[in-house]
Amino acid sequence: MRTLIRNANVFDGERTIAPADVVLEDDRIASFGADAGAGLQADVEVDGTGRTLLPGLIDAHTHVFDGSLAEALRYGVTTELDMFCLPQTLPRQRRLAAENDDVADFRSAGTLATAPGGHPTQLLAALAGTVLDGLDATAIDFVADPAQAPAFVAARLAEGADYLKIVIDDGAVHGADLPVMTPKIAAALTTAAHKAGLQVIAHAITAAEAAIALDAGVDGLAHVWTDLAPDDPASRLLAERVRAQGVFVVTTLAYFEAITAQHVQTADCARPGSSANAAGAVRALRHAGAPLLAGTDATPFAPAHGAGMHQELRLLTEAGLSPQEALAAATSLPAHHFGLSDRGRIAAGLRADLILVEGDPTQDIATIAAITEVWRRGVRQSR
Repeated sequence: MRTLIRNANVFDGERTIAPADVVLEDDRIASFGADAGAGLQADVEVDGTGRTLLPGLIDAHTHVFDGSLAEALRYGVTTELDMFCLPQTLPRQRRLAAENDDVADFRSAGTLATAPGGHPTQLLAALAGTVLDGLDATAIDFVADPAQAPAFVAARLAEGADYLKIVIDDGAVHGADLPVMTPKIAAALTTAAHKAGLQVIAHAITAAEAAIALDAGVDGLAHVWTDLAPDDPASRLLAERVRAQGVFVVTTLAYFEAITAQHVQTADCARPGSSANAAGAVRALRHAGAPLLAGTDATPFAPAHGAGMHQELRLLTEAGLSPQEALAAATSLPAHHFGLSDRGRIAAGLRADLILVEGDPTQDIATIAAITEVWRRGVRQSR
C-alpha cells in the first residue's frame, strides 16, 4: 500500500519544514520533500494543504485498562508508555497492541515496586468493582527489604517489563499516610534494574521524594514535584540537579490539574501540591535545561486517554514552553529517552505513526485537537 500525503506542513518531531509531500510504503515512511510526490502513482492520496503532519503523539505516563489504547488512538496518541499495568491485564493488552492497528502501541513497566501497603494500593482498593471488576488488585509484589530487589527485578523481566517503575510517596499529596519505600530499597532496586538493562522511572511528588530518587540514581521522574511554590529557590536548585544528573521528567500537568480540582471540590485545601506548583516546577526544569516529556497519568477516569494529552500540551504552553517545544515533548523526546528509535519523528525508514491536523499546532497548540487523519503503522484510521 502506497500513500501520498501532498503539500502538508511538516513538524518532524524537532522542527517545522516547509510544505512537502510525504510518501508512505506499507508501515514505513518512504520519503518526504517538496518533490517527493512528483509523478508518483499512489494507492491513496491525501490533500495536506493548510494542514500539518506530525509524528503520532507519545504519552509518557499512562495506566492501561481495557479500552484505553483504542481511546488514545482516536486522539492521535499512537504510543502509550504505561507505568503500571496489573499482571492479569498486561498480556492481553500486549497482544492487542501487537496484533491490531486500530489501537495505540504501548510499552509497560508491568508491576510497579512499592512498599507493602504503599501507594497506589489505596487507589486500587477504591477502584474495586469498577475497572478492576474481576481482577485481584492485591495480587502484586511488594518490596520490603533491599535484599528482595534482585528477585523483584527478575520477576519484572519474566513479566516482560520494558522498564522499572518505583514508588517513593508517603501519601500526603493524596490525603493519606502511607508506608513509603526507604532510600536503601530505592537504591537497591535501581542497581538491580540497571544490571538487568532496565531503565528506572520513579514516582515521586514532593521535592524530598524526588531527591531520594535522584540519590538512588534513577533515569527519570514520573512526575514533577508539587510541594514547592513556583518562586521557591529550592525548586530551581532541584531542577538544576535533575539536569546535571541527566534525568528526564514526565510532566503530568493534566493529572495535577485534575487532582487540584478534586481537592477544591472536597474543600481539602491543606494537602501539599497544586497545579500551580506543578507548572512552576516545569518552568524551573525548562530554565535549567532538563529534558521534559509530555505525559498525562491517564486512567479510565481523569485525565482521559488521548484527550488528556491535548490538555497536557495546552498546559505545557501555559507553563512557558513554546508550541514546538511542547510537541517535541510528546514526540521525539519520549521516543529518544525510552529507546523507541523507530518512531517519534518523520524521517525515511521510520514507522508511519502519523497525525494530520487542520491548521498549524506549532503556532497555535489548540489546533492539535483538529485531527483529520491518523495512521498507525501505516494503516489509515477510520474517522
